[in-house]
Amino acid sequence: MLPSVRGVAVLSEALTVDQLGAVEAANRSVGVELQPVELQNPPFDFENAFRIAMGSGAEAIFVLESASIFRGRAQIADLGLKSRLPTSFAFREYVEVGGLVSGVNFRAMYGRAAEYVDRILRGMKPLDLPVELSTKFELVINVKTAKALGLEIPPQLLARADEVIE
Repeated sequence: MLPSVRGVAVLSEALTVDQLGAVEAANRSVGVELQPVELQNPPFDFENAFRIAMGSGAEAIFVLESASIFRGRAQIADLGLKSRLPTSFAFREYVEVGGLVSGVNFRAMYGRAAEYVDRILRGMKPLDLPVELSTKFELVINVKTAKALGLEIPPQLLARADEVIE
């Protein structure tokens, strides 16, 4: 969608050492400079986070999920438009309020979590449950946001999308 982008700010709550390691590994594997931007203590100052991202030379924003960040999704999407920075999220709910793109099926993921809770309540030990990665992805693209940012979404990407928001 953005083949020329070389710098992406990764917006998140306080990053763990593991998450920072994953960001660094992603830097090396995709050839894009990922710049962590940590949010401190809810309620978050999203405006300052966007200023930091823009000051670091970011050309796009990727938002890592948390409940506190989710509550600010409309403000984040609005700041993305105002800052002219494309935004990428895990869940469609961000795209529905003006974010550019998302890719994880929130409902399927939490449905699986409910199955785990059920197993635990029926007596299984949490340590006996396997760790699972998401296998159901859902590409949602907001074309209205893309147009506002002056982006042209390739037709083949639109054809692959599970939903296109006009």
